[in-house]
Amino acid sequence: MKLSSREMVMAGMFAAAIGVLAQFTIPFGPIPLTLQTFAVGFVVTVLGKKTGTLAILVYLLMGCIGLPVFAGGSAGISALFGPTGGFLVGFIFNGLVTGWLIEKTTSNYFWVIFANIVGAFVTLVFGSLWLKVSAGMPWAGAFSAGMIPFLIPGLIKAVAAGYLGHLISQRLSRTLSFSK
Repeated sequence: MKLSSREMVMAGMFAAAIGVLAQFTIPFGPIPLTLQTFAVGFVVTVLGKKTGTLAILVYLLMGCIGLPVFAGGSAGISALFGPTGGFLVGFIFNGLVTGWLIEKTTSNYFWVIFANIVGAFVTLVFGSLWLKVSAGMPWAGAFSAGMIPFLIPGLIKAVAAGYLGHLISQRLSRTLSFSK
């Protein structure tokens, strides 16, 4: 994958933005409600699949090497093996799926929001699957703990990320000749 200097800089800046938004948390058992999922959808909507997913990977790398960018200021590779690890890995696939859907459909608010909702659901599936594996939970328990409580907040964050991301993306493309 060949990236321009502009794409690399944008990926780095937006990775930092994900890290900042991840600090807005509401404790909710072992898996907090955060603005990470909003940030992931927003970043991919603005930057596109390739650069947006790179930003997510940079964000995860920053956290894995010890920068306190994960929810609540946590860091380290151990976060990938804790109860939230599946959600963190799911962000990568959220970015890929959301970006792919946006690329393959008409770029309007409906399809961008739809893509963000599907991407948010992908994150929840990965998080629930990881709970099943890491905690040895039964399927019903893993999906009850990792998906059900986060459906409504995830839907709200996906709609907001899609709407705001599309709005910003349109503004950037007009004012800065920004291309995805």
